[in-house]
Amino acid sequence: MQESHRNSVTLVLGGVRSGKSSFALQIALSAASVTFVATARVSDDEMRRKIERHRGERPSHWRTLEVPVNLAGAIAAEEDATELLVIDCLTLFVANLMEAYGDDIDAISAAMDVLCSALRKTKCRIVLVSNEVGSGIVPAYAAGRQFRDLLGELNQRVAAVADAVVLMIAGLPLPVKGRIEGLQ
Repeated sequence: MQESHRNSVTLVLGGVRSGKSSFALQIALSAASVTFVATARVSDDEMRRKIERHRGERPSHWRTLEVPVNLAGAIAAEEDATELLVIDCLTLFVANLMEAYGDDIDAISAAMDVLCSALRKTKCRIVLVSNEVGSGIVPAYAAGRQFRDLLGELNQRVAAVADAVVLMIAGLPLPVKGRIEGLQ
């Protein structure tokens, strides 16, 4: 008997407040066990409120891990213990990599490679959330352009590995690649 949910990766992309996280949670509700991997760090009161709001939107029985940088390690640690991992979000993951590695693009690229390798090898379903930043204006500062470029590169790498990619627009899912597992 074939397992339809084994080793599937779904990437949910969209702009700010497009419904990305809500859609990822909707997919995850179909799983018997879920681990939510948060990449956000509390940096100010606004971020604290956002994190608290997001926590309140998730079922209380889901396991939550705060993993700002080592997503591949979290995947390896959790893949046998959970049916589905939600990783929210790659946008902050890239910002965290830039903070950790500064201008060392080789180290950032290596961290992206390690993540994509973990996604290829995973034993569980994974839903990743990321911002689509390539449709906006060109940032005025070099660090902003570097961030945009790195996130765009990571989104492309993850999309290449993913079984399904969905673009969220105004709360509506637009399938881009594959079939979205877990939706009714």
